[in-house]
Amino acid sequence: MSDEVGTLAAVPAARPGDTVQAIDTPSLVLDLAPFEANLRAMQDWADRHGVALRPHAKAHKCPQIALRQLARGARGICCQKVSEAVPFVAAGVRDILISNEVVGPAKIALLARLAGHARMAVCVDDAGNLAQLSEAMSRAGVQLDVLVEIDVGQGRCGISDPGQVLALARLAQELPGLRFAGLQAYHGTVQHLRSREERQRVCREAADRAAACAQWLRGHGIACATITGGGTGSVEFDAASGVYTELQPGSYAFMDGDYGANEWGGALAFEDSLFLVSTVMSRPAPDRAILDAGLKSTSAECGPPSVLDAPGLHCVAINDEHSVVRVQPGATAAAMPGSVLRLRPSHVDPTFNLHDVLVVVRGGVVQEIWPIAARGLSR
Repeated sequence: MSDEVGTLAAVPAARPGDTVQAIDTPSLVLDLAPFEANLRAMQDWADRHGVALRPHAKAHKCPQIALRQLARGARGICCQKVSEAVPFVAAGVRDILISNEVVGPAKIALLARLAGHARMAVCVDDAGNLAQLSEAMSRAGVQLDVLVEIDVGQGRCGISDPGQVLALARLAQELPGLRFAGLQAYHGTVQHLRSREERQRVCREAADRAAACAQWLRGHGIACATITGGGTGSVEFDAASGVYTELQPGSYAFMDGDYGANEWGGALAFEDSLFLVSTVMSRPAPDRAILDAGLKSTSAECGPPSVLDAPGLHCVAINDEHSVVRVQPGATAAAMPGSVLRLRPSHVDPTFNLHDVLVVVRGGVVQEIWPIAARGLSR
């Protein structure tokens, strides 16, 4: 009996050739047709405006996705944490911006090791941190690109005083092991302003702040080759601003409930390509169905997931291992025990981080299984 137990292993959720209905649930599924359409639309938009595309891998944590973005013309990728970058470097990605400050000996030491295998860049907003980065890179015999992060309105990391920006840029030029590469100018809040008009207004304000800092640097003899930032909700305006040289969107390849609530223009009307398959596990009352996907399968800080392809079914509550769906009259057939439903996550980034693999489908048939190799790498 003990030998038999020792050979037990979890059964894969799906295998190539399976239908979507045969995927064990809950599972995260990527539909290749809309995914590829989204990649084309964003790359075409960047190319049309003469800016580089550096998609953000924190959205998906999956090297197979990043490699496909690079193959379509992306310059490199962003990661948000140093450990998150490790699987991407291992997969062959050779240009990564850590679009965040990196503080602490262990993280900086890992960053130095990665810089021996790929072109690495990092954001800074503190002179002491710059000195620590310089010491570690010099000791490792590598070079690190640094971008001074400026606060363009979000009120998170970054500095806003041009004098401080100039001082950090000069210090980055002087310290060994470092190269001043430009400015990080990301505004996260604007991504989820619902109206295009309001997003355009705030994007213009952010671009003006970034342009003023860049002009200040140039006026003091410091070249500012890169101004990077932007996200899925703002790239429509950032690309056309004439200020940004590089864009950092992530969710555009998948979309979610929160981004879906935005008002979109025609050129960048991205499609839903990511969904969660879940099974109706209980129908305890005519107006209530219970699904087998909960907070351990999808995030809910932006609200519960929505049910796709089944009018009259609405997710109204989510627990650790269950979701509660309200069943309206006439929707009974779609909510029978054993029915497999497609859910649209409300926020893709933390939802990806809950899954080990991504089940990739085309035309309703499983094609491949892609590891979400950076899952849980948040240091």
